[in-house]
Amino acid sequence: MKHILFIVAVAAMLVSCGSTSSLTTLAEKYPGMYEEQPVTIVIMPPINQTNHAEAKDYFYTTLYAPLCEKGYYVYSPYLTMEMFQQESAYDSELFLEGDLSKFHEVLGADAAMFTIIKNWRRNNIGGALTVDIQYTLRSTKTGQTLYSRGGTITVDTSVNTGGGGLFGALADLAATAIATAATDKVVAGRRCNAYVLTDFPKGKYSSLFGKDQKNPAGKDHVTATVR
Repeated sequence: MKHILFIVAVAAMLVSCGSTSSLTTLAEKYPGMYEEQPVTIVIMPPINQTNHAEAKDYFYTTLYAPLCEKGYYVYSPYLTMEMFQQESAYDSELFLEGDLSKFHEVLGADAAMFTIIKNWRRNNIGGALTVDIQYTLRSTKTGQTLYSRGGTITVDTSVNTGGGGLFGALADLAATAIATAATDKVVAGRRCNAYVLTDFPKGKYSSLFGKDQKNPAGKDHVTATVR
């Protein structure tokens, strides 16, 4: 019996060690972030693959704050948007896999953040707004992809008024439809940023700069439902 328990204990230890060693650290997953150590980031206009034309401009405004909070100097999206429009750079598709050296020469940006809005779906009846966005940070010096992660986030806007019976159900349905319609693209964009960028390495202006290399990296794509 003791022999069997010993084997089980050893097996458990091996499994535990294996699961720990299999975790990918930030430094392992995003080595370019720690090698190049970008300080300044320019946010490129989102690439909108949905039929909601307004999603592009709304989502663009949500990216500034979370990147600043990560410890980076981020160029004002309002100023850069005007520049992009004047210089015919509003369509980021042209630069997603192209040469970014001009952004370093003209702006002094170390990296460019690209986002692709793949889905932006609102269900007023069911009470949900779902967004699917891909984030890619590329070096303006080497063209290397420094960070890449996607997320499908559903904002649950369903409402329970507490009423019973048919009348209560109809009241919940009406309240849910109103709440969902009122949950705009800015709110959904902020929620997606908050979840996807959780493992974005800290920048120079963060107190944790250079100290998060051994932190576990997240999955390539995060899926979550939030309220």
